[in-house]
Amino acid sequence: MKAINDQNFEELLNAGVPLVIDFSATWCGPCQKIAPIIDELATEYEGKVNICKCDVDENDGLTSRFGIRNVPTIIFLKGGEVVDKQVGAAPRQTFVDKINGLL
Repeated sequence: MKAINDQNFEELLNAGVPLVIDFSATWCGPCQKIAPIIDELATEYEGKVNICKCDVDENDGLTSRFGIRNVPTIIFLKGGEVVDKQVGAAPRQTFVDKINGLL
């Protein structure tokens, strides 16, 4: 799982594959609940989709840019545009369906 931050955002955005960003926090229970799912998906979709984690407490720029108010929030970007969003924890299949929608 890649960490995304204000410094490497543009590089990951322009990598030529869809980008999924998991905005989370270490103190967030639901974030910890879905973390293993997101980690698994990052491995499964490696090379097809960049799935990254963004700690909201350490990345004010990205958090503000995407208007993140609740964690976890997972955003799905294709061609540099947000095409889908999941606020709150969800079953694994929800994330699989949203990622497949990017491909």
